[in-house]
Amino acid sequence: MAKPFTRSRSNNVETVGLVKIAHDETNDSYFYMKLNYKIGLTAALTFIFFNTAAVNSTFGQDVINTILTRMDEHNKKLTSLRASITMAKENVQLGVVDTTEGTVQYLPQRNKNPLIRVDWKRPEESLAVVDKQYVMYQPNLKQAYTGNVDKAKGKGTAGGALAFMNMTRAQLRANYSVVYLGEATVKGGIKTWHLQLTPKVKTSYKTAEIWIDSDGMPIQSKVVEINNDTTTVHLSNLNKNVTLRADSFQVNLPKGTKIIKG
Repeated sequence: MAKPFTRSRSNNVETVGLVKIAHDETNDSYFYMKLNYKIGLTAALTFIFFNTAAVNSTFGQDVINTILTRMDEHNKKLTSLRASITMAKENVQLGVVDTTEGTVQYLPQRNKNPLIRVDWKRPEESLAVVDKQYVMYQPNLKQAYTGNVDKAKGKGTAGGALAFMNMTRAQLRANYSVVYLGEATVKGGIKTWHLQLTPKVKTSYKTAEIWIDSDGMPIQSKVVEINNDTTTVHLSNLNKNVTLRADSFQVNLPKGTKIIKG
């Protein structure tokens, strides 16, 4: 069972787990009155889920604002990324989980969509996304799929999950209802903030979850589709702000490759 989060306070700054919150002394009595009231009503849930806060509470809003600000700051500093990637797709009806591993390259573009390339192993497969146009090459089958990512079926893909990395605080707030689910430790023993995102408009998926490390980097995401199938993407071995050539995001198709337009 997870341990409750720790909290402390010094010089009007409260530390709750990974989060630091500045307080106004004139409003603290009202703040704690509301907080204690909510804790009294939800003690059982807090005990089970540890560190859960509703998005509509003052505490929840403070934490979410801190996390989204940290993400914004990290996003502005990130000029490139090379990392290991694991994707687990679960078919809930069959009870089957298909896991694939590979490497990912990510290159933000000013006023444009980022360049993304994922090279999977077993089966060998390369996926590149440039200006919303994707190419997915399967060398063993000597075929490639091409098309627009907005029109592609199944948005619970690695490219879709990585899209959360490029969203600003304003975009997340505008497109999703955000709920803070608490702190969580993911693979590799990394402590993260855990957020749930519910789309405000109809999409091909019901909810998404993201896990953000202390730097503000989303290192894991989970998309729950309409039929409850899930896709979880985890990033590790992060190499930030390394030199990446734009032409490395082009998939060179050998002569004779069958092209299938999506």
